Amino acid sequence: MHAQLGDLLIVESPATGTARRDGEIVGLHHDDGTPPYDVRWSDTGQVTLVFPGPDARIQHLHHEDPAAGGTAGASPAAAPEAGPRSAAPRPGDVGRRVAAARRRQGLSREETARRAHMAPEYLAYLEEHPSDPSMATLLRLADALGTRLVDLQGGDQDLPPGQGHALLHPRLRELSEEECRALLSTHGVGRVSVTTPEGPAVLPVNYDVVDDTVVFRTSPGAAPAAAVGTEVAFEVDHIDDAMSQGWSVLVVGPAEAVEDPDEARRLDQRAHTDPWPGEGRTLWVVIRPGRMTGRRITPADR
Repeated sequence: MHAQLGDLLIVESPATGTARRDGEIVGLHHDDGTPPYDVRWSDTGQVTLVFPGPDARIQHLHHEDPAAGGTAGASPAAAPEAGPRSAAPRPGDVGRRVAAARRRQGLSREETARRAHMAPEYLAYLEEHPSDPSMATLLRLADALGTRLVDLQGGDQDLPPGQGHALLHPRLRELSEEECRALLSTHGVGRVSVTTPEGPAVLPVNYDVVDDTVVFRTSPGAAPAAAVGTEVAFEVDHIDDAMSQGWSVLVVGPAEAVEDPDEARRLDQRAHTDPWPGEGRTLWVVIRPGRMTGRRITPADR
């Protein structure tokens, strides 16, 4: 018998062959995955040291096979489940969200695992490998990280940010120009205001910061190209739904088209990302900041 962290240990009834108890393997005692195992039982939530008998078997869950580039082990449908599970996310999504929530809270893996009543090795496995943890595991992690189950599952990806409740004691403060420049960083997704034949519009663009100017690429006939030759507002922000806090930076200044081929090539070389809409975005637009302001919402004690 060989297991990996995150596998299910299923104990079957000798008479009927049906599962009578199961639990997640949250600790290994041998590098080769042989018994004994630390098992968190789905019916009690307790972790015990288990030496599996002849009535026990392992259900492998979503482990990567590096040689095959896919998954190894039995399908989750091959054996009874420990309980209800949500639709399986893309491989690795849950782990990335757990790790991001933990970093936002400034928690180590050891402290997070202690709060969630799981082995640190199992938390490391969840964060670093494709996995489909049980609903009970996700609920414990959400509680330990002070976030919502839906945040860890990614079920709110198509919803606008800011759906949570306001902080009990929020603090709204103005940012200095130096802080604004730091938050603009080097690149990301921002929004530029333009005037179109249909009226004013605010459009998302992939941007870079080069020599203290905001630059983005578009097509000559695309809507963002309407910014050229006008004074525009350019905005970036970050919203932390789980913590009900965030920041925004607003840049106001003239937008100009880059017509010098050498300068356009230089910007091509300095660009960190490609425009998400795809090929054909050959027009560089430069926004020279005339005014830069920003605000941040945090708990009052920060």
